[in-house]
Amino acid sequence: MELKDYVAEDATGLAGLVAAGEVSAAELTECANQAIEAVNGRINAVVRRFDEPVPGDPSGPFAGVPFLVKDLVLAVGGHPEMMGSRMLGQGQFVPPVDSELFARFRRAGLNTLGITATPEFGFNATTEGLLYGPTRNPWNLERSPGGSSGGSAAAVAAGIVPFAHANDGGGSIRIPAAACGLVGLKPSRGRIPFGPYYGLPLLGMANEFAVTRSMRDAATLLDAVAGADPGAMTDIPPPAVPYAEAIRKPTPKLRIALARQWPGSPAAAPHIDAALVRTAKLLEAEGHVVEEAAPDYDVAAFHRANFTAWMSFLAAGVYGMAEMLNLQPGPDTVEAVTMACAQAGAKLTALDVEQAFMVMNTVSRSFGAFFGTYDAILMPVLKDVPVPLGYLDQNDPDLDAQGWYDRLFDAVPFTAPFNMTGLPAMALPAGMHDGMPLPIQLAAGMGREDILLQLGRDLEGLQPWHQARPGVFAV
Repeated sequence: MELKDYVAEDATGLAGLVAAGEVSAAELTECANQAIEAVNGRINAVVRRFDEPVPGDPSGPFAGVPFLVKDLVLAVGGHPEMMGSRMLGQGQFVPPVDSELFARFRRAGLNTLGITATPEFGFNATTEGLLYGPTRNPWNLERSPGGSSGGSAAAVAAGIVPFAHANDGGGSIRIPAAACGLVGLKPSRGRIPFGPYYGLPLLGMANEFAVTRSMRDAATLLDAVAGADPGAMTDIPPPAVPYAEAIRKPTPKLRIALARQWPGSPAAAPHIDAALVRTAKLLEAEGHVVEEAAPDYDVAAFHRANFTAWMSFLAAGVYGMAEMLNLQPGPDTVEAVTMACAQAGAKLTALDVEQAFMVMNTVSRSFGAFFGTYDAILMPVLKDVPVPLGYLDQNDPDLDAQGWYDRLFDAVPFTAPFNMTGLPAMALPAGMHDGMPLPIQLAAGMGREDILLQLGRDLEGLQPWHQARPGVFAV
């Protein structure tokens, strides 16, 4: 198979060629390796390549399709996990068994070739930590690919693989998908397994999935990996029909809230707002009712609780790993802002965490009431084009924990509420501006990924974003 043919297909298309005997898994692996050689030196997305691919089940729906895994949370048994940190940078932490999600990726047939970059412990909305250096956006090498799944998003956007693993505790699937012109679905809380290494990471605000180029890939992959594993702390009813079937059905007429101004957040740039309005008109033309509205919740309390969740989780990660590896975290092993945030998290009390849970409950109730009236929200995912590299410096010695939190969530103000509430949300492209993808975000009620996938499928047909390619691409 020639590289130009490989990059023209999404994962579903590649799997179909394998199933038909027109191409082999080995040929697809060779194409992916050629793509890595062609572009990775410029974007620094793939940071470790396995000596041999970790093979998938040849009977899976994506049999033979090349895949990459983000260096955070998801464990590939027997391979080092470094979490973007110099503290683990010598490969001292080697998970003994696969995460359940990775076992499901393998059962889906995916051949995993290596590891993508992430910022230190995923605590950034860009991907440019000291361990790996900056990952660059294939659309503009001076700008961020987003974070913390920026390595995966850059790799997919540049044509290395058709989709890649990503996770999301405050926007880390949706932000890089938005920055790189991809589909980024964060599923509902409980939809994707975390076992056996995690139960409710980030007080239940984190989730796992992937960044993709097409809606059909997102739907079929979600079917392949969804569902709680034994002993999971959360579960959610399965969809009424498989997601891949749902996106082949007509979308019901929906009531959609257009949130051009999000509570407590700055206004999005004019071109982002224009993309929202254009998308709203497309949805109205499809027969949906679209009206301006946004949830009403205590924004100050939300940020206090979000701060507590992030700092306590980071502290547990930094100090827990340091104890496991028998070392002392410090400037030679941990970035300055990471250290400041871990120290702040270590000072929090059980009462602080309980109060955060209470706020999470009240915020979730507010959103639940809102989705009693509306089926979906259309809103920004980024407030402007992706930030320049260096703008979110996780090694800035002048920033304390609160200063970093404020800088981070001012840069990306629109994603974290759906982590706290556990609701499904999705970033997808809606045009171009100044040579960069122009994204929007859709969110729905608990368990209603089907609504997002159907709306995304409709918008994909109305404005086929996958026809555009960045300047740095495999061919």
